[in-house]
Amino acid sequence: MRDYAEAVRNFSFEALERRTISGSLKDGLNPCVECCDRWAKDGRIALEWYGANGERKTVTFEEMREDAARFANYLKAQGIGAGDVVAGLLPRIPDLFTVVLGTWRAGAIYQPLFTAFGPAAIESRVTAEGGSKARLVVTDIANRPKLKDVPDCPPILTIGDGYAEALAAQSTEFAPVMRKGSDAFIVLFTSGTTGKPKGVRYPLDLLLPVASYMLDAVDLRDGDNYWNVADPGWAYGMLYAVLGPLLLGVTTTFNEGAFAVDSTVRIISERKITNLAAAPTAYRLLMAAGDEAMAPIAHQLRVASSAGEPLNPEVIRWAERVLHCPLADHYGQTEVAMMINNHHALKHEVKPGAAGLPLPGLEMEILDDDLNVQPPEKPGVLAVRISTSPLYTFGGYWKAETPNVRGDWYITGDTMMRDADGHYFFVGRNDDIITSAGYRIGPFDVESVVMEHPAVAEVAVVGKPDPQRTEIVKAFIVLKAGVEGTDALKEEIQQMVRKRLSTHAYPREISFVTSLPKTPSGKIQRFILRRESA
Repeated sequence: MRDYAEAVRNFSFEALERRTISGSLKDGLNPCVECCDRWAKDGRIALEWYGANGERKTVTFEEMREDAARFANYLKAQGIGAGDVVAGLLPRIPDLFTVVLGTWRAGAIYQPLFTAFGPAAIESRVTAEGGSKARLVVTDIANRPKLKDVPDCPPILTIGDGYAEALAAQSTEFAPVMRKGSDAFIVLFTSGTTGKPKGVRYPLDLLLPVASYMLDAVDLRDGDNYWNVADPGWAYGMLYAVLGPLLLGVTTTFNEGAFAVDSTVRIISERKITNLAAAPTAYRLLMAAGDEAMAPIAHQLRVASSAGEPLNPEVIRWAERVLHCPLADHYGQTEVAMMINNHHALKHEVKPGAAGLPLPGLEMEILDDDLNVQPPEKPGVLAVRISTSPLYTFGGYWKAETPNVRGDWYITGDTMMRDADGHYFFVGRNDDIITSAGYRIGPFDVESVVMEHPAVAEVAVVGKPDPQRTEIVKAFIVLKAGVEGTDALKEEIQQMVRKRLSTHAYPREISFVTSLPKTPSGKIQRFILRRESA
């Protein structure tokens, strides 16, 4: 195992490029070639797919290459080519790979659309001002009705209604269109939790930080059976369930069905998954199911990774105790992808509750409002120093200003703290920070302590306006099945937080709820809870 400090000292953009891609970001490459063509030999498997109705299908890289060529030829026949956008409103099915890789083969840009989106969400991301103006939308029969109510909707190709016939008429040969590192190949809109959704333009330069993350943080190896549970309609799924494993020539896993504990355990066991990635919500649901339910997969996972929301220490301890594998917290954003990680493949200290250390090739700092670097233990906004971060590849927003770049800094908008050893600790988004009686309280710290209570399945903490204290800490708690939410339990949880965290940060109000509001990607929508508490 390489030492983290050594990996940082010896980082080389050129060496990483030679190690992970066959083309040249400067002189030309094609992402379909990088993710498919070069692995299309010896029957190497690209995808293991589990259908919603119990089906199972294996797809080779060679089959993906042929289908991608057919789709690229179809696009060419429609006059769609380099720089055009093709949107996919698709579930987790094998045809999604055909559309993604075929779009890239033609030199076009792929836009993921999450299948839970309604017409308004699709309109804002495709046809409205600031939208992608996609030339084509590919969907399936189940999602097609949503597009009827999208004004000025582009032409539609529907899987299950003309798609197979359209592709069957095309050749399996298509010369890939070469592009440069600065050219976009994905446009992916943010979730809109902190404002209007913005289209993030991913350039082909992003291939290198994706590969670096898969190698050093996820520790993806040739012999791994890999499954990233995240949906490809969002960044973590698109980049690390589709792009990342295929870029390294490793088989990826798709489950078309909605997340459920029983099916997740079954697939991990049946597929013999050794390397798992998922959002914290998935791990919390597995933990809430009880130790006995995890027995079929105990000792099977080599490593597990989490991203999307901070991972509570209690969940990490559960994974080590019950699954018998290390569960590492990773931090990133749609704009810059993964940035700070507890790296599985790099040797460094792992501290409870820490987001980890920056990906080699990224220089991070904690800043105040005037862009002054903050000393250890003092919270501030997390920022990337652009000039000294060769893996910083943010291509800007789609036809919009990029206000979060100030001079040589990319400002994440997330509040963090760094300790004397250089480990970063998530405090909260600027909008999430609670100010109570002069104290600044990060919701993650409170939530992590509450999660340690054996009755708690999920928790979200927000600030509630208070005339004396400005705000008080309020906790919304989902209890485990069969647990009654009593006043005595509230008092027990409050006293636990007072004792384990601090007397000023405990939740002065607790509401027991059946569920927490979340984005389709699983992030807790604290702004809704704040609104309810106002």
